[in-house]
Amino acid sequence: MEEQVYDRFSFIKIPVDDFLVDQFSADSFCPEEARKEIEKRYAEILEITDKFNRQSVSYQLNKKEVLHSWLKYKEGFSANLVNLLLDEMGIKPGDWVMDPFMGSGTTALVCQMRGINSIGYDVLPISSISIKTKAAIQRYDIDEIRALIKEVEALRVPHDYSGCTPYITITRDAYPEKNEKFLHYIAAWRDKSGYSEDVKELLTLCIINSLERCSYTAKAGQYLGWDCRSKKVIKANRIRTEKGQKLLPAKQVRQVILDSKETILEELHHVLADLETIQNNKNGNQSAEIEFIPDSVLYKLPEMEENFLTGVITSPPYCNRYDYTRTYALELVYLGLGEQEVKDMRQSLLSCTVESHSKIDELKRYYENIGQKARFDYIYSTIKANTAFEEILFALEKRKKNGDLNNSGVIRMVEGYFTELAFIYAELYRVCKSGAMVAFVNDNVRYGGEVIPVDFLSSSFAEQFGFKVPKIYTLKQQKGNSSQQMAKYGRVALRKSITIWMKE
Repeated sequence: MEEQVYDRFSFIKIPVDDFLVDQFSADSFCPEEARKEIEKRYAEILEITDKFNRQSVSYQLNKKEVLHSWLKYKEGFSANLVNLLLDEMGIKPGDWVMDPFMGSGTTALVCQMRGINSIGYDVLPISSISIKTKAAIQRYDIDEIRALIKEVEALRVPHDYSGCTPYITITRDAYPEKNEKFLHYIAAWRDKSGYSEDVKELLTLCIINSLERCSYTAKAGQYLGWDCRSKKVIKANRIRTEKGQKLLPAKQVRQVILDSKETILEELHHVLADLETIQNNKNGNQSAEIEFIPDSVLYKLPEMEENFLTGVITSPPYCNRYDYTRTYALELVYLGLGEQEVKDMRQSLLSCTVESHSKIDELKRYYENIGQKARFDYIYSTIKANTAFEEILFALEKRKKNGDLNNSGVIRMVEGYFTELAFIYAELYRVCKSGAMVAFVNDNVRYGGEVIPVDFLSSSFAEQFGFKVPKIYTLKQQKGNSSQQMAKYGRVALRKSITIWMKE
């Protein structure tokens, strides 16, 4: 292709070809014709843009934003991104916008500020508390929050206090003893206090947002990273020494493990300052509705009425093996989930880990129970007719037999991931009005030397169900591969994209 995009910052031209894949299957080991076909089809509408960047499609820009910084949610996107997309879609006050994977609630809260109604789903309880507290911005009594802060400042854990923060296997010994006791103590104090439920929820959010910094852990994608100063690592290294094994690295997740009381107070003061700004400026249109459903979109969207939505803005969990129930284990356990509940939640999320099991039989029973068996059959047969998807699954099976996959669960994960998303795409088409636009943020991935063009594959599913694909934005900053992938198969730059679909 000869088309080029002008880069106004560095004064160079960026060839579109630099954002396409020369070889989907390393060393041409597997068939790739179907993937090349959709690459050729959607390359014509690929738009390399500086309108969006890595910061806007991640949590980075929200770190200093009023309201949106109340929960550090690394997998979220920025308020700036939502505002730009709402403008591009022509969404007006009174319209309805959906976020099928609500996360920390950025889409819903930006919509509320603009008088736009929103609806969304998420199974993670941290999403529920984040959205609930942020949506109540005009209801809070500032004096009540000031009084709460004074009482928290005066809190002292008795010397003989025996309570400790609950844990599950993967969070045991996550905190220094002093922090572990205070986190339990303040939760018990909160529950017995006479403050309003709104303010109690706000305190809970502030505690949740402080947990990682007060612990020996750090969120590390597929798992929790642990500090060498923790009891867990010290014990593991003692056992390794006895067995003559190599010690775990002397890695610190942060230089200082913060004091939990001081960190919670810092969060409370930050929230108070934001609320004073918001209430003084009368930000937020309280006539705009936020409807949050703490459940899986897979099992709720099919029951929604047709031709209702004006727009959709979302970022689903990526097909990258990241396990939210592990990275957010501290928060989930603090909110009351036990070992089995965390495992069950892992299975209820969109299939994006190698431990995910197929939901297809469960989905089939669900559609039958709501009297929509014919619709299930239509959606599932349409998915199976996607040649690029079938090629990818065949390639991964071949790679597995060749020993190229480090975990055979990758195949089940990829199949489940796109199958579940395709069901959501089909239902979104049904519930969108004519003229509605849909924006999905996602990353392309590579497993066992096989590139999976998530943006183009998803768009091909969307077209199968009736959407038109006017454009696909891709960021100038492309993503690399893991060191293992590059060492074995070479480097392939992977796009981070925002797919734009329209129901005509």
